Amino acid sequence: MFQEVNKNVTRYYTFSENELNTFNSLLKPLNLKKKTFLLQAGEVCNVEAFIKKGCLMTYLLNEEGKETVLYFSIENWWVSDICSFNDQTKSDFYIQALEDSELLILTPQTKEELLFKVPNFERTFRLMIQKNLGVMQGRLHSIIAKSAETRYNDFLKRYPSIPQRVSQHHIASYLGVTPEFLSKIRAKKAK
Repeated sequence: MFQEVNKNVTRYYTFSENELNTFNSLLKPLNLKKKTFLLQAGEVCNVEAFIKKGCLMTYLLNEEGKETVLYFSIENWWVSDICSFNDQTKSDFYIQALEDSELLILTPQTKEELLFKVPNFERTFRLMIQKNLGVMQGRLHSIIAKSAETRYNDFLKRYPSIPQRVSQHHIASYLGVTPEFLSKIRAKKAK
């Protein structure tokens, strides 16, 4: 049950068996059905979730109610609203299951207990956040400086399994284009 999550965290630090057992004892399973929300805007995010199986989408709605997909999260990734989780403030984001999903979660309380009992997890989570920040900076650079076609090609290279798992509408939202424009890019690429 914990093989994947243990492999994920040991990329950053080599933990003892006892340390991993402590970590595993604090993780709680959570199953989400397709279209179910892990988080909705206005709620406080009370989970950091490791995805054992499934695909989730993090998005926001603008003032007109238009959806903008920030990112997709799949197996062996973590998903949360880091700011809401850490500060216990209301989130602006929605996190929704696009497939039936199996998660392992930490709450603020269980994470705090983990950091107290196994201080080296502090380093692990810091490194994971730094990696996530790098990905977010790359995404921001892409949106600002690259054409839609280049963003789509980069998306396909970076996340080759996701296009088969999510709708074209959601991919278009992630890329910041209309579904019709994405169809034109795909048609051009197919030639």
